[in-house]
Amino acid sequence: MSRPAGGAAVLAAHCSHTHLFPGARVLVAGVEDPEAFAADPHPLTLALSFTDGVVTEAEFVLDDDAGALLAVPAHTTDAGTDIPDHRWLVPGAAAAGGDVRLTIGRHAPA
Repeated sequence: MSRPAGGAAVLAAHCSHTHLFPGARVLVAGVEDPEAFAADPHPLTLALSFTDGVVTEAEFVLDDDAGALLAVPAHTTDAGTDIPDHRWLVPGAAAAGGDVRLTIGRHAPA
C-alpha cells in the first residue's frame, strides 16, 4: 500500500480480466475491515491492475444519484487497445477473505 501526496492510501486492486465489463470482478486488498466496508462502502483510491499487466489509478466513489462507482481513466491495454475513461456502476461489494470483491455493473449514466 502506498500513500499519495494527500495522504490517502492507494490500495492494490486486481481485475479478473484485461478490461472491465458488466460482471467483471475486482479484488481490493488492504481494506481495513472488509465486512464493514461491504456493509457501508466509502471512497477509495486504487492501483487497478489488469491481467495483461497494465496498471492504472482508479477511484471508487459514492455518487448521490448513481450510488457506488468505479471511475477509471483512459488507458491502453498491453495489446495496444485504447480504452476511454469510464465510470462503472458497482452494484456489489462483498468481503472475500481479507479482501473486498467489487462486482462491476454497466456504465454509469453521464
